[in-house]
Parts: sequence; C-alpha cells; structure tokens
Amino acid sequence: MNDDRTKHRAHPKRYAGGRGPKAPEADAGYPEKPGLRARQAAAKILAAVVDRRTPLDGMLDFENGNPAYRQLNDADRALVRAILNTALRHLPRIDAIMDTLVGTPLPEGARALHHVLTVAAAQILYLDVPDHSAVDLAVEQAQIDPRNRRFASLTNAVLRRLAREKASHLTATRTVPVIPPWFHERLVAIYGREHTARINDALLEASTIDLTVKSDPDGWAARFGGLLLPTGSVRLPVASGAIPALEGFEAGEWWVQDAAASLPAKLFRDLAGKRVADLCAAPGGKTAQLAAAGAVVTALDQSANRLKRLAGNLERLGLSATVVEANMADYRPDELFDAVLLDAPCSSTGTIRRHPDVLWTKGPEDIEKLARLQERLLRHALTLVKPGGELVFSNCSLDPIEGEEMIARVLADNPAWRIEPVDPADWPGLEAAISPRGEFRTTPAMLPATDTHAGGVDGFYAVRLSHGG
Repeated sequence: MNDDRTKHRAHPKRYAGGRGPKAPEADAGYPEKPGLRARQAAAKILAAVVDRRTPLDGMLDFENGNPAYRQLNDADRALVRAILNTALRHLPRIDAIMDTLVGTPLPEGARALHHVLTVAAAQILYLDVPDHSAVDLAVEQAQIDPRNRRFASLTNAVLRRLAREKASHLTATRTVPVIPPWFHERLVAIYGREHTARINDALLEASTIDLTVKSDPDGWAARFGGLLLPTGSVRLPVASGAIPALEGFEAGEWWVQDAAASLPAKLFRDLAGKRVADLCAAPGGKTAQLAAAGAVVTALDQSANRLKRLAGNLERLGLSATVVEANMADYRPDELFDAVLLDAPCSSTGTIRRHPDVLWTKGPEDIEKLARLQERLLRHALTLVKPGGELVFSNCSLDPIEGEEMIARVLADNPAWRIEPVDPADWPGLEAAISPRGEFRTTPAMLPATDTHAGGVDGFYAVRLSHGG
C-alpha cells in the first residue's frame, strides 16, 4: 500500500487561517486562534457520528447541516471534510495509536477529549497540516472546554510525542484493519481473509469519479483522458477539476454515476418503447439510464425534495420520465409494467470508500432490519410486473443477507419467478463479479488501479428476475 500520508492532502497555508466570525469561547478570555473553529466543528461532528450514529452527509449539508460547520468559510469547511473523512477512514488505527500513547484509559467523562485527540491525530498522521498547528489547536480546544481543561497538559504531551514518532506508529498499525471489528469479522466469513484484506486496502485509496455517457463512451474517454471501464463507464483521471465545468455537462451528455451503480439498469433486455418503473428512483442516475435506453419511465420516490433533484437532473440531460411521489410499498399502478427496477434502501456498506461514516453509524441489527424491509419491498414489486416481464433488484450492500439470501427466500415463495442468469461472456473484465447463479456482486477490491487512474468500485449486488408468464 502507498504511504498513508498521500491519501488526503490539505494545503497547510490554505487551512492555517480561515478566520471567520468571533468564536463564542473567545469571550471567556481565550482569543481565537486561526483555524480553531474548524477543529472544534470537526470534533463535534465526529462525536455525533461515532457516539450518536448520526450520518455525516446531513451534518455537512451547506443549508441544513451542523451549525458549527455552516458558520465556517469555504476553506475551513474543506478542512473539516478532509479531517472527518480521514479520521473515520483510519479510525481503528488512530484508536490503536492513542491507546499506546495515552497508556491509562481516559475516564468516562473525557469522551469529548477523545474526539479532540482523534481530530489532531488525523492531521498529524495523514494530512499535510503542520504538526505544530494540529498540536497547538488541540491544546487550545482542551483549555477552552471546561470538561477537558484538566487534560490540556496531557493533550500537549501525547500529541507532541505522536508528531515525533509518527513514522513508527504508521508502520506499527499498517496491519490493523480499518474496517470496524464487527464488520471485518462478517466480511471474512463471507469473502475470506484474502479478499477482505483487499477490500480493506481499497478503502484507503482515493475515491473515483465515473461517468455514464449517453453515447460514444470511447470518444468521451479520449476527450477527458479517461479510462473506459468494463461497465461502459468513463473513469476520470485524478484531479479532473470541478464537474460542472467539464465539457458536456451543460449539454447533458453524461452524468456522474459509480460504475457499479450503472450495472442494474444494464441488465434489462431491449427496453425501447416498454413501460418501466424505477422504484426508489431519486436522485435519478438509473432513471436516466432507462430513459436513454428508450423506455417509457415512471420514476417513483417518497421524498419530494429528492424528486425535485431527479427532475432537475433529467432536465439537464434532456430526458423525460413521469415522476410520482409515493411510498412504493403502497403503490398500485393502473396498469402493470413491462419491467421494474428496484434499487432498494440498504445498509450502504458497499459505499464506504465514499462514505466512511457508514460503518460507524450502522451495526448488525441495521443490516438485518434493512434486509427485512427489502424483502417486503421486493415481494410488492413483483406484483407490479406483467406476466412475462422482468425485474432487476439491486442495492449497494456487501452483505448477502441483503442480497443472495433474501432473493433465494423470495423466489422459493414465488415459483413463477426465476433468476435470469448474467452471462460472464457478456461482461469481459467483470467475470469475477458474476456468481455461479448469474448474479452480480462487486466489491471495492475490484477494477484494479492503472498508472493513470485510481482503482476500485462500489460494492453492489444486482440480479435479473424473469416472470414465466
């Protein structure tokens, strides 16, 4: 694996300042130091993720997110995002290092200090932030917070030692899985130790940006210096620039969609002129695929706000669909569909490359609960398809409880339905992702990196079912 310090770059000059409105704590006799409020926000949000299992995306929303985050300027917001993603991605290793350095476990009342130390450690170990800045601001946080003031000297000593010894600590923890123990054990049982180790390593690589194009994928790959993937997606080079500024965005020639997420819609046969329902459709990447394939699409979602985003995306792309706001579990169309796509709500464990908070906000009970929900939705979705029609079920989970096991149970109760196997010969380069039963199962360890492009792909499950008529 590459040196971990190359993973998330935070420009030291850019992030050293970021002075905004006066911090409330400054009134207590502690003048605000540049960058302090960004570290305070990062520690608060980290506590919400780890201790209260609050999803990260909502807290980083520019309009409705965490108040401490929204009050920051753009540069400090970028720093907070870098700190949080890095800390969550490396959390088991940071915890192991802190345990070594602190020695005696912190008292129960010092949980807030733990997050302050974690935020500082993420900067010292993995980000291009000056060590002295990370240390000084963490000590300042401890001094300002009445809960942590008595630990200010400890904070200073521990972090200065970490800065001196970081190379040895990075080496010592290189074999510590970054996947939480409960999920690591689950993956080993499912995929074996070797594949789990590759998944673990893939989670530390830079996330990719993949595009689904309306036409001429070879041409678009050439324009962007991109890589044409086995899915037909175009993978952009690292640091391609702002997405809206790229050629073809305004013209609606493509949209951002992980390569694995593009697979389910491609499992259907000829869709031209067929009535197709995309259930749980927002934000609309798969809806766009179906419409671009010539289907007459009904896009269903229970969130009005998400449907507005879907409609806006379709408008930019010059594609159309009938948009329906409804809970799909209660949806009863006037006429059955030729085909249905159900990309069901799931644990999202396949997206941890992009969303490292997932494994800290969910547990085994969530996976089991979501699997039961998916089963109820799938059983209802089957009733929306005409005899002789087909249904594609998918989700972005790595766990067979939410995929193969649930599908087998539903098919056992519905003998008119069967799996329509995917032929590996039709997917050169993705043969390893196709099971003996003909189901797709991708993991982050698939699609290796090249000299010019990052590797990896979201973990996805997809299966095509056909009705015997």
